[in-house]
Amino acid sequence: MNNVIGVIMYNYKDIENKQKDKWNRLRLYDTPERPDRKYYLMEMYAYPSGDIHIGHFRNYTLGDVLWRYLKMNGYDLLHPFGWDAFGLPAEEAAIKRGESPSAWTMKNIKRSRETLQRLGISYDWEREVITCQPDYYKWTQWIFLQLYKKGLAYKDRSYVNWCANCNTVLANEQVHDGKCWRCESEVEKRELEQWYFRITEYAERLLNDIEKLENWPEAIKNIQKNWIGRSEGAMVNFRLDDLGLDLPIFTTRLDTIFGVTFMAIAPEHKLIPEILKISPHAEQIREYVRKALMKPETERTSDEREKDGVFTGLYAINPFDGSRIQIWVADYVLAAYGTGMVMAVPAHDQRDFEFAKKYNIPINVVIDSPDRAINNDCLNEAYTEYGIMINSGEFSGLSSEKGMKTLVEHARKNGFGEASVVYRLRDWLISRQRYWGAPIPVIYCDSCGVVPVPEKELPVLLPDDSKVDFLPKGRSPLEEVPEFVNVPCPLCGKPARRDVDTMDTYVCSSWYHLRYLNPKDDDFAFSSEEAKKWLPVDFYIGGAEHATSHLLYFRFITKVLKDLGYLEVDEPVRGLFNHGMVLDGHGEKMSKSRGNVVSPVRLIEEIGIDAARISILFFAPPGREILWNEEGTKGATRFLKRIYTLIENIEPNQNEVIIDEDGYAALNEEDKELFKLTHRLIKRVDRDIHEMQFNTAIAALMEALNDIDPEHLKVSSVKNFVVKAFLRLLNPFAPYLAEYFGEKWFSEETILHAEWPSFNEKYTRFKDVTIALQINGKLRGTIDMVSDSTQEEAVALAREVENINRYLEQGEIKKIIWVPNKLLNFVVR
Repeated sequence: MNNVIGVIMYNYKDIENKQKDKWNRLRLYDTPERPDRKYYLMEMYAYPSGDIHIGHFRNYTLGDVLWRYLKMNGYDLLHPFGWDAFGLPAEEAAIKRGESPSAWTMKNIKRSRETLQRLGISYDWEREVITCQPDYYKWTQWIFLQLYKKGLAYKDRSYVNWCANCNTVLANEQVHDGKCWRCESEVEKRELEQWYFRITEYAERLLNDIEKLENWPEAIKNIQKNWIGRSEGAMVNFRLDDLGLDLPIFTTRLDTIFGVTFMAIAPEHKLIPEILKISPHAEQIREYVRKALMKPETERTSDEREKDGVFTGLYAINPFDGSRIQIWVADYVLAAYGTGMVMAVPAHDQRDFEFAKKYNIPINVVIDSPDRAINNDCLNEAYTEYGIMINSGEFSGLSSEKGMKTLVEHARKNGFGEASVVYRLRDWLISRQRYWGAPIPVIYCDSCGVVPVPEKELPVLLPDDSKVDFLPKGRSPLEEVPEFVNVPCPLCGKPARRDVDTMDTYVCSSWYHLRYLNPKDDDFAFSSEEAKKWLPVDFYIGGAEHATSHLLYFRFITKVLKDLGYLEVDEPVRGLFNHGMVLDGHGEKMSKSRGNVVSPVRLIEEIGIDAARISILFFAPPGREILWNEEGTKGATRFLKRIYTLIENIEPNQNEVIIDEDGYAALNEEDKELFKLTHRLIKRVDRDIHEMQFNTAIAALMEALNDIDPEHLKVSSVKNFVVKAFLRLLNPFAPYLAEYFGEKWFSEETILHAEWPSFNEKYTRFKDVTIALQINGKLRGTIDMVSDSTQEEAVALAREVENINRYLEQGEIKKIIWVPNKLLNFVVR
């Protein structure tokens, strides 16, 4: 499409095609073999459940802006891309359309790749990874085996999160407010045997090493801290004589141990079947458990809901005083947290207080307030503060703080407790009852037990989906493929069976940053030498919604591989940036399922790639959500037309002039101002790119364009400096137009080989500004200064004002208030 600008035809399509051909010919996006100044830049790879939409376009354009900026600053870049091709998103989309997951996925990858290449995003496509291809998931399976050998992969039977709509298990991190992360259906509990990764073994390191993540958003770091959830306290063994068992319970308030009157067990706890065998209330318990497991965890633990439970008729023994403690089953306790059992102290915990009042359970005060006496008769609510221990035998009179230390030592000496640390973090559940995932490389033999597939036999290939009924049925579709299931045992050769579950797609994404290092290597997952060159990732762009899933899992896997000797780093990423989402005009999240996505392909057909980039970048800061409005693209188009009109009509000076201090002094006033305007522009754009404020960087370019007199620029002695600086500053945002004019204004093969412009601070200041001088808030004089002067410079100049100096000598300066470029106020006594 031709845009008429005055009498000039601006054919952006011709420009785009020409520059793209040149960039491909020059292989600009190739990764250097021997980086001198390395920079590993990544954006989160894509789910190929359709074509690239405007949200993807925004995310990947952010990375491209940085790539071009860093390239011109002399960095050697690794900027790869790939496809998170396994898992629910791709499989659900394929089922909805009646296609096989593999055909649907590969078709979308081809289409999306063509879109990204058409957009000219600076990816090294030689580094592309596709997680559903055997050459990738072979190494996902290899990573599973490394964790298995290290004792970090295990199988266990427990209650798990189950999405009935998706017919599969979900990890804790995939349940959001009691609903499935993918389809938003209510999540229920089912008891299944599943594979787990023992991420809890790394809880302390994952928590402590958050301090290493200096360039991560504080919000993400805090989310991970809270998710890991470290608590210090004591583990105490209560005795259940009826079963001959110790019941370990963690508490952070051991000072209240003498006030325990009941304990509560989670309905899904492994002890429940044993309790049912001996409880006089077995039927009531069985019915209560059935109903409890139908409730989402958010409902069970809500502070707004009245707590309930059922008495087992059994008692545990408090090891500190031998008292008998009622044992209840209560759904506000979750098996996944702590030991799945809690001791209840109604006098000193409000939840326990309300439960005890409801069921007429004794309430014993054991902590007294330093300010007022606490007793059972006048207790209307729990006293939850620290205080002085009372009714606690030999420990009465101790403060809560001292009492906890004394009691834990007493428990340790007597063998029924010890100091303990527990974490909210649970082990990572990786089994999925779906077809479209990496098969778990394990074989079950009646003679040999659980047998890991030998590494030389990897990959365990996923059966051709033409042979599989992959529609979800609540059990793995692979169970129905005999040629997949039935295999000889690798150890004894007898008939055996493969594991029929597939791995959580987050296992694939937990290490993809490593496969980018050498994606075509058939002999190893990644090269240790390449890892030394490029790791850690310097900057990673993606969504904050992955804070407790992918962003935690890939930290864990990196640490495991470091411990195994495969890596020298134990954190995968130095810097993390969370981009905002693109919402439709009604504030709804864009998604293919809602049918409200905007295609960047249509957009670039209508206005061109540069205008689409400027539009998406100018709407809001990259970290903020934006409401998509196509009216907003008109300003970007006008901006580019004006640039084209301005520069197309100017011819470079044949003799390049280097403007030093003497050269600057010889400039006329108009050229001086134009020269300083350009230095200020360079400073501002450079700063804004550093701070990921691309919208204000573009605003600065627009303002500068408004301030440039086209007729003067044609004859200006500084036009080469001005135009060449402007084009280099424009390049990260509108690379096609910048490259087009770069052929005329630069000797380099590409503007990307031209050095990023630098500025001189002395030329970034505006004309003199008038500073109001105040004494105790009253105007007493003024001074004229160069803009952006410092407070120290302003104070020194103010002292030369006779009226001001007189006040200062007569009193003592208590405070100085400095408003740059406006006001200096001395608070004098």
